[in-house]
Amino acid sequence: MKNGILKFIILILCLYIPFFFNPFAQLGFVLASTIILNLVLGLLIAGLIFALEWKFRHTELKVILGAIIGLIIGAWLALTVNRLFPVELKIYGFQLSFVRPTIYLLFLYIGIALGIKGGENFQIENVVSLFKKGEVRKIYKILDTSIIIDGRIADLCETGFIDGVLVVPQFVLKELQYIADSSDSMKRNRGRKGLDILQKLKKSSIVKVMISEADFPEVREVDIKLIELARQLNAKIITNDFNLNKVAQLRGIDVLNINELANALKPVVLPGEVMKVFILKEGKEANQGVGYLDDGTMVVVDNARKQMGKTIDITVTSVLQTTAGKMFFGKYGNEIDRVRKDKEES
Repeated sequence: MKNGILKFIILILCLYIPFFFNPFAQLGFVLASTIILNLVLGLLIAGLIFALEWKFRHTELKVILGAIIGLIIGAWLALTVNRLFPVELKIYGFQLSFVRPTIYLLFLYIGIALGIKGGENFQIENVVSLFKKGEVRKIYKILDTSIIIDGRIADLCETGFIDGVLVVPQFVLKELQYIADSSDSMKRNRGRKGLDILQKLKKSSIVKVMISEADFPEVREVDIKLIELARQLNAKIITNDFNLNKVAQLRGIDVLNINELANALKPVVLPGEVMKVFILKEGKEANQGVGYLDDGTMVVVDNARKQMGKTIDITVTSVLQTTAGKMFFGKYGNEIDRVRKDKEES
């Protein structure tokens, strides 16, 4: 209501200004034409003001302040540069009066553009930390829904490899609660697991968990909200979501992908090496057994069908890289003895 009254007052003032100054009176128009032109001019002024107000309403205050500061600095630089040129600038007899306004336009534009960019990346806590002796700037890492439900983040934090502050946005917490209240039993269990993981992280003495109230009402997608929050906090996103990983990287946000970390930590085994494998089940081919390493890497072993339930030595024959990770192929039998003899002789 108050905003509507204010807009009405601004509209009346915008219509009154052209009639008061009457800029079209000296052009020789008849009275009716002057009234219409003044009315149109007033409406254009009001439309410009309302458009700027709408734009500023959807722009963060720090961006607006950055633009104003950039405008002031740009104007000061333009004024300084223009003082270096004479009032009447001529080269080979040509009047170059356009140079001075061009310099103003150039520096004002550069100042505003750089001010907006600086405002987007501005964080008040970074400035405050400069005046606090010995205080280290906080490092934020944002958790998405998938990584919380995954659960491995809690074990990773216990190892001490994750530092800084783990940020859980309020919209991610709401999504977890929605999943935990789902009528589907599988979704409900996943949601409750995620909430349990959060409780475990909050009780941990190694990491600090912060619930962020920041939200972006104009953005619907949770992934885009995470990216905007990461840009605001100058933070990294921890996830195992492939699509979020790619979108965030395209927008210049650093991502820590747990799946990529797990693949990087898998053992490096070359063909011809001997390794121990627990044979868990039969393979698809005849006389073939399948086992898994401690990190979950699948190993397909020839001549191992009768060794199910046993831990055996095998010879690695090949390594296959798939989208899900690495997969080993090996043989069980006389080949092992030959490899061992070759190692002893060497």
